[in-house]
Amino acid sequence: MSSYDFDLFVIGIGSGGTRAARMIASTGARVAAAEERYYGGTCVNVGCVPKKLLVYGSHFHEDMEDAREYGWDVTVGEFDWNLLIRKKNKEIERLNGIYRRLMDNAGVTVFDARATLIDRHTLDVGGKTVTAEKILIAVGGWPTKPEIPGIEHAITSNEVFYLESFPKRFVVVGGGYIAVEFAGIMNGMGAEVTQLYRSEKILRGFDEDVRDTLSAEIVKKGVDLRTGINITAIEKKGGVLVATLTDGSTLEADCIMYATGRHPNTANLGLENAGVETDATGAIPVDSFSKTNVDNIWALGDVTDRIALTPVAIHEAMCFYRTEFLRDPTPSDHENVASAVFSQPPVGTVGLTESQARARHGAVDIYRSTFTPMKHTISGRDEKTLMKIIVDQDSQKVLGVHMVGPDAGEIIQGIGIAVKMGATKQDFDRTIGIHPTAAEEFVTMREKAA
Repeated sequence: MSSYDFDLFVIGIGSGGTRAARMIASTGARVAAAEERYYGGTCVNVGCVPKKLLVYGSHFHEDMEDAREYGWDVTVGEFDWNLLIRKKNKEIERLNGIYRRLMDNAGVTVFDARATLIDRHTLDVGGKTVTAEKILIAVGGWPTKPEIPGIEHAITSNEVFYLESFPKRFVVVGGGYIAVEFAGIMNGMGAEVTQLYRSEKILRGFDEDVRDTLSAEIVKKGVDLRTGINITAIEKKGGVLVATLTDGSTLEADCIMYATGRHPNTANLGLENAGVETDATGAIPVDSFSKTNVDNIWALGDVTDRIALTPVAIHEAMCFYRTEFLRDPTPSDHENVASAVFSQPPVGTVGLTESQARARHGAVDIYRSTFTPMKHTISGRDEKTLMKIIVDQDSQKVLGVHMVGPDAGEIIQGIGIAVKMGATKQDFDRTIGIHPTAAEEFVTMREKAA
């Protein structure tokens, strides 16, 4: 029996921390975990889960408009923001309870308190000193806001889920996935939405065709997308926010939300007391097994600034569990991770972008298709779907697949299996499509793009 209070102490009960604590406790190890804020972390509380619920809620206005063209007598009434938020809160409370029960049922000792490091084996947990042989840091990330005059009047994605009233004029600053998702959400609910982004194209890091297609589609839907511009100051005049822009103009809003990035939530954790290194952004550098520079301390999830996705954190947790508690060395695999952006229309992607593929592999074949979704041949809505396959010219291995259009995330999940297995374009070609679906386009594209 170890002389420490616990074999493992997990700081943070988000998706990654919960999975690690539960699995490791199942081996008979003495596991404790601390959470100072809310069970389930960002994803459950102020991230993917409530955001997806709001995406669903925001899309009904289009569905009802389309229904008229399909013969339904539909009257669209007023949108009730407070009702949706109450329903969302109820679901989040349910999930919080599930996370707590998962920990209790696994035999994990849970502390509802902040945990900080005193040294490499000792922690202060809400004023109580405990020791652990191994420590896992899984505290996630936190939204970043710039230091400009009046920034205290702006919110982030943390607060948008709890707005007491619906903002009729909504400004979102940023060009990443959170920004485009909330631009779509608020626009769908009836707000006048302006999206500001300092660079020339949204979704930096995504395939260029995806960036161009989504930009065009969200503008069609009514979002006032302005690129190459930013806010220099915010004033509150009565109940109105007035933003001064870099071109000297001003913009009035009821709410200004910043979605300009997230930083690892490592401040005041006592990492320096244990000798744990961080980089310039506050992220904790780790090796492929999620180990820090201190040999009994690990870190996973968003706090490591690798790939900030919930399933990735869970994967890293499972690798840690297998490596350290099953004695089965399993490095984390971050290649060909499929992902989705729940913009309107949504984006699904797996593998390399075209520019990445050309840089790594040289000659590539590109297959691209743009078409009107079948639903809109009757609805009459001016919306296009993009599908794209990137293929290594020599081996014919599929290097990347990208989509903008309805159900993109659902479709790319299946495509991701093929890409992960190393499928070739000929494997795609030999697969018989399901007709009539949009997804069949991925197995019927034969003509290479110029």
